[in-house]
Amino acid sequence: RGLAAKGIYPAVDPLDSTSTMLQPWIVGEEHYETAQGVKQTLQRYKELQDIIAILGLDELSEEDRLTVARARKIERFLSQPFFVAEVFTGSPGKYVSLSETI
Repeated sequence: RGLAAKGIYPAVDPLDSTSTMLQPWIVGEEHYETAQGVKQTLQRYKELQDIIAILGLDELSEEDRLTVARARKIERFLSQPFFVAEVFTGSPGKYVSLSETI
């Protein structure tokens, strides 16, 4: 629900979701490590939500502010117009090449 309220479709929480295919010998070490890093960043951001709500971003350490910025970029990436999300968002899906994404 929280992801859909933020406009992130498909509303799949990467912290609660897993794939048996996400193994280093299947997807490669770099992909696997990147996915794990993304999950760690999103988990830390989730932990910081209450602090941010009460004290604001200015009270966070520089490292935590960087984590928040990265997590928000990840959320925006996950909310881009995917073809599978067209039925939920009404926005046409778009293809973005790997080189443009990275």
